[in-house]
Amino acid sequence: MKMNRNDHCWCGSGLKYKKCHMNFDEKYEKLREEGYEMPSRDIIKTPAQIEGIKKSAEITKGALDLVAEKIHEGMSTEEINTIVHNYTIEKGGIPAPLNYQGFPKSICTSINEEVCHGIPDKDIILRSGDIINVDVSTILDGYFSDSSRMFMIGDVSEEAKKLVEVTKECLYKGIEAVKPWGFLDDIGAAIQEHAEANGYSVVRDFGGHGIGLEFHEEPFVYHFGNKGEGMILVPGMVFTIEPMINAGGYSLFVDADNDWTAITDDGSLSAQWEHQILVTEDGVEIISK
Repeated sequence: MKMNRNDHCWCGSGLKYKKCHMNFDEKYEKLREEGYEMPSRDIIKTPAQIEGIKKSAEITKGALDLVAEKIHEGMSTEEINTIVHNYTIEKGGIPAPLNYQGFPKSICTSINEEVCHGIPDKDIILRSGDIINVDVSTILDGYFSDSSRMFMIGDVSEEAKKLVEVTKECLYKGIEAVKPWGFLDDIGAAIQEHAEANGYSVVRDFGGHGIGLEFHEEPFVYHFGNKGEGMILVPGMVFTIEPMINAGGYSLFVDADNDWTAITDDGSLSAQWEHQILVTEDGVEIISK
């Protein structure tokens, strides 16, 4: 149904359409008619939905802050899982990974050559020199948030430190490439350029994803690609950017023993940082980190 200028906007803001999404809709339709790939309307979040996602993200951030305080050499990855699980429940949330498609734990803990989806275990003990990604995702009142951080344990090699640092730089290069009414693949192009300039490779098998009302929504966010291609980024889109950067080649395999943990084919180190972001009218906002 066509909206009149003085109708209340479809987004639920309470504002008149002409003061809210009228210009947005006109621009969206013009680009769609010109043949650009546009996001479906159902993945453009309303102000109320964005507020719910941000409240969920407060728990995710708080859990990672707590891990940063407590993580140490000699602890098991199961202990990290317990810390996050208990914190999330205490704050009224639900750990999103737990039982998701059969995943058995509340977080992912990926160490050294593990690219992603490492499963916490009481027998996996953190040692000096390890680098570990802790990936936390939360459901609060039906809203989803997701982010991960790298942690360096004890005396870490210069090689490992550089990989962790450059991977975080890749994440922020990707975030800087997010422009309202820009192109999705600009993100991957910026990440790939920075990673390869430092002699690293970008994992192809996994990427970022839309998130908010579901754990995984459209779009899929590639961490490699060509500038000026892909879906148009519009205000109200919420997704993760989470580059997985390998010191060696980008090929990987999934551990046959658990059907979850991805590991570098050549045994090289891998690192990952993840933030959840919102495309705004004038740029980008980091929701969870």
